[in-house]
Amino acid sequence: MEATAVSTGTEGKTWGGGNQPLKASYGKLMMWFFIVSDALTFSGFLASYGFSRFKFIDSWPIADEVFNHFPFLHGVDAPMYYVALMTFILIGSSVTMVLAVDAGHHMKQKKVILYMFLTIIGGAIFVGSQAWEWKNFINGEYGAVETHGGQILQFVDNTGHRVALENIAVAIPGEREQHQKKNGVWYNGEKELPTYSMNEIIKGFEAKPEILVRTQILDENGQKTILSREESLAKLKAEGRNIVEGANLKHNEYGTPLFADFFFFITGFHGFHVFSGVIINIIIFFNVIIGTYERRGSYEMVEKVGLYWHFVDLVWVFVFTFFYLV
Repeated sequence: MEATAVSTGTEGKTWGGGNQPLKASYGKLMMWFFIVSDALTFSGFLASYGFSRFKFIDSWPIADEVFNHFPFLHGVDAPMYYVALMTFILIGSSVTMVLAVDAGHHMKQKKVILYMFLTIIGGAIFVGSQAWEWKNFINGEYGAVETHGGQILQFVDNTGHRVALENIAVAIPGEREQHQKKNGVWYNGEKELPTYSMNEIIKGFEAKPEILVRTQILDENGQKTILSREESLAKLKAEGRNIVEGANLKHNEYGTPLFADFFFFITGFHGFHVFSGVIINIIIFFNVIIGTYERRGSYEMVEKVGLYWHFVDLVWVFVFTFFYLV
């Protein structure tokens, strides 16, 4: 008995079974595959961050003290204000992207151009804002002392407010000489020296009785532990090793270096996604202007890049929650 083959009318086409699984085109389905895989990647990063934070839960930096800068308001304590503004701008760009997609469905070219332009502006502002956050995080504001055990000692006045190293240190003339390439060991130049030495900090600390040391260890109220004057001086002399200004992959004036490592890696990875999205949006934007999608009779490319943009915005909500709110 011969088998009967059922013809679907789509033989030889990409899918061969209706050509549109889940009512989605090939391009949109591939975008969804990418989004799912990328979501798993971000989930792994954030899970690693969560485990590390739990391990150092008693010494993790306090976000309100780290991200408290606002452009053109130097010295003003504005915890989370600028990060909240960045988040609002990115979410707003997601709204304009929705409007661009909707305008594309109705074949309204001018509205697509307007809303995509606003989306690009919002994304560019966000990327620039993230770069500005990185700059402040890397440069630091107050400075701190790192102990032999890798702990961070910060300085506060008798009211609990942070005190910068520049307001403590007393210059000791001729104390340090930086090795240059011509006279350094193995003819290697020494890395850039910190602004102050440990001796300059200790000497200045002894001359200012109102200054206290604050450790990175959190008390039962979730605040960093402030030592007494005697404890502060003893700890500084016995355990102080070097000066830390700002943050990098090895040292972090705000607390454990792991915080800086995760901050650079996760926000940098997300920032790269936003930057890529801005570039793709610009390409699609110019295609809209020259009428490419009008001639095709479909603005599906706008919809596909819109899916990516919404995903990037959603990921930021989780990054914002993990790093800044929790």
